[in-house]
Amino acid sequence: MKVSELAKAAGVTAETVRHYTREGLLAPTRDPSNGYHCFDGQDLERLAFIQRARTLGFSIKEVRDILAHADHGDSPCPLVRDLLAQRLPEIRERIQELEALAARMEEALNAWADMPDGIPDGHSLCRLIESLPAPSTDQADATSAKEEA
Repeated sequence: MKVSELAKAAGVTAETVRHYTREGLLAPTRDPSNGYHCFDGQDLERLAFIQRARTLGFSIKEVRDILAHADHGDSPCPLVRDLLAQRLPEIRERIQELEALAARMEEALNAWADMPDGIPDGHSLCRLIESLPAPSTDQADATSAKEEA
């Protein structure tokens, strides 16, 4: 199969197949007559596995590690369990942060409902945002740290 054929069979884009190939997750052979990548049924199965792992939130690096364990004949299942056990509390914390953000957004929309629009005048950029209380140092530091990560 060519890149486009594998992509169609897996329900992904050709660029996705190329990306996973560049990342070393797929290792196609080369057609000697034209140099094109050639994929087979095992590549299709591997691509389906990669897609399922990605839907669980595994990074490319983590998927590479999982596949490396399997390629060496070791069970990657303990690694998979450990990675998910580590990730789950992080995801729950992020959900709480997003819920808090959604609540702040709702409060802002409600507070702004009857406020007039303002035009920047050199002293004010957007009266709506400027009307909000300044974030606490902890909130600002946490937001900055998340943006930098």
